[in-house]
This record gives sequence, C-alpha cells and structure tokens, in this order.
Amino acid sequence: MRHYKHLDAITALFVSVLLISNVASAKILDLGPFTFDGGTILFPLSYIFGDILTEVYGYSRSRRVIWMGFMASLLMSAVFLCVGALPPAVDWPHQEAYDAILGATPRIVLASLAAYFCGEFVNSYVMARLKVKTEGRFLWLRTISSTLFGQVVDTVVFVVVAFAGIMPLELVGTLILSNYVFKTLVEIAFTPATYAVVGYLKRTENEDYYDRRTDFNPFRVGA
Repeated sequence: MRHYKHLDAITALFVSVLLISNVASAKILDLGPFTFDGGTILFPLSYIFGDILTEVYGYSRSRRVIWMGFMASLLMSAVFLCVGALPPAVDWPHQEAYDAILGATPRIVLASLAAYFCGEFVNSYVMARLKVKTEGRFLWLRTISSTLFGQVVDTVVFVVVAFAGIMPLELVGTLILSNYVFKTLVEIAFTPATYAVVGYLKRTENEDYYDRRTDFNPFRVGA
C-alpha cells in the first residue's frame, strides 16, 4: 500500500461534509427559484470530493472512503435516535427542539443512507469508466457527466423514500427538480476549482490512477 500525503485529509473533509449536510437537511428552505433542504447547500461538495478521489486515487480507494462516510453517517444517525429516545432530565426543556432538528425518523435515515450509497457509487463508477474511455482527457466532461448520473440517483432515491406518500406529489416533484438542478449547477461552478485541486494532487502525490482492471463491486472493501 502506497503512502499518500493528502488522502487522509481529503477523507476527513469528505466525511465532514457528509455529516454536516445530514444535520443541515432538517431545514427546508427557499433560495430564489429553488426549494430544497439545507444540506443541499453543502452536500454537492461530497460529489466533488468523490470526483477528485476517483480521478487521482482510483475507484478502489474512493470505494473505501465512501464506505467510511456510510458508516459514519449510520453511527451518527443511530446515536441521535438513541439519545432522542432516552428520557430527558426533569429541568431540561428542549426535548421537542432536539426531536425537530436531530430526531430524524427512521424513514429519513433510511432515505439518506440509501441515497448516499447509491448516488456516490454511481458517480464514482461513471467517473472511473469515462476516464479510461477518454484516456484521461476532458476532465470537465467526466466530472459533470458523473454528477448528472450520480445526483439524479441520489436525489430521486432520497426524496421518494423520505417523502412519497406524506407530501403532495407536486411538492415531491419540485424537491427532486430543485435539488437536482441546484446540485448540478454547483458542480459546474466548481469545475475550475476541481481542475486546480486535481492538478495539485496529481503532482504532489505522483499518482494518476486508471481503473482498467478494477473490480467495481461496491461491496468489495478490502482492496
């Protein structure tokens, strides 16, 4: 196993973005023509990190980081649910506020985890395959294309699992469209920054991995 200077830092940032986004998603907000949960402001960065990880280090290492994020999210959700279920102190008056912000229902937790798992692996897979197909050219095309596929899976899975049957169908459709368009626009806007970070990492890490013989099974985490 090679030692990389920056892989640990990128992993920590990726997981931090994921966890913060999950907490911020408790608020639904309007921003101009868009209606989405608050986590959407930061969550697209997790896909940018996913692109960077796959582009520089390859799908296998990206897969390990995705699993780390999944387990961290699962642990955070389990702790929040358990703490919320425990009886509050007699003189602590904030149980309702805790439940409203951190006490996500099991359905929301399931939606978040399923959407993250499916979307991130689709994003990483498309990114890795396109890199081989394009022989490493057109990074902008690969980052945007992988986001288009990954985000549509992520957004549809989350909104449908979380809100179908409890929100009006029109609002469900609005949430899917707003989330998808906003996240894709963020990816496009950050393309110059993605180029800069990828170029820096390739130079300093002396790595530019091509997944020509990679096993893309998302459940194979040992390599």
